[in-house]
Amino acid sequence: MTTTGEDRDDGRTGTARKDAGPAAAPPPAAPRRRPDLRDHPEWVLVPGVFVAVVLLWEYLVPALGVDEYVLPRPSRIFDALLTQLSDALFWTHMKVTLLESLYGFLLGVGAALLLGTAISQVRLIEKTLMPYIVAFQTVPKVALAPLFVVWFGFGMTSKVVMAAVISFFPMLVNVVEGLRSADADRVQMMTVFGASKFDIFRRVRLPGALPFIFAGLDIGIVFAILGAVVGEFIGAKEGLGYLLLQTNYNFDIAGMFAVLVVLSVLGLIAHFVIRLARRRFAFWADDSRVIGA
Repeated sequence: MTTTGEDRDDGRTGTARKDAGPAAAPPPAAPRRRPDLRDHPEWVLVPGVFVAVVLLWEYLVPALGVDEYVLPRPSRIFDALLTQLSDALFWTHMKVTLLESLYGFLLGVGAALLLGTAISQVRLIEKTLMPYIVAFQTVPKVALAPLFVVWFGFGMTSKVVMAAVISFFPMLVNVVEGLRSADADRVQMMTVFGASKFDIFRRVRLPGALPFIFAGLDIGIVFAILGAVVGEFIGAKEGLGYLLLQTNYNFDIAGMFAVLVVLSVLGLIAHFVIRLARRRFAFWADDSRVIGA
């Protein structure tokens, strides 16, 4: 029996089958949904709260009769900020603080990654070192700043060490917890298939620890800026902390607030840089198990 163009004999089954004909066109892509403020109320609330606080501050201070040298209005602070930003010396101070924070952050993070990896993988190292690390963490870091100045001088080194010490412990705790949070079933499966400890660390433990590591980086970079400024309070000849003390000695309260605004902006920028890197390399992050400060 002859078959039509649609029915052809299948030699394997002895049955007739129909040609599929031309491939069906893929369904049209659904139109992308435009962002809706109802899904992101913070887009309105965040700037709205800022504007409300600034306006309330601007008009409530003179209404209550508060002296300008005690609490200057935001307009005065903005004028002081513009004055500082137009001064080349201010940018020198900011550069010094940024370098101190960055170097201290890198030093603290590097030490925390190395020590945290060793503690999480070798039980004996954990039992030996963790009591000392915890005891050191309980010491107020501000109390160590004068010692660092005596040991390392008034230059940049003492501030870098201060920033590293403050940013070290949050990073260490997150590294240890992250490396230990690896899925036990995946580790066991890799072991059964003959994977080495290094392969297990590289393919299972380290990827699983990335959310914790980025949480530690997020905390550590802000703490590094704090440590650099605290070190400059104790003894320095330049930096934003030094500039903050100078404006205080001169009763320039608006200038003090302007420096604080700059420090806040630097902290926010550092925070968002870490967040962007986290979205790129650890987009599956689950914050529910992440250790804070």
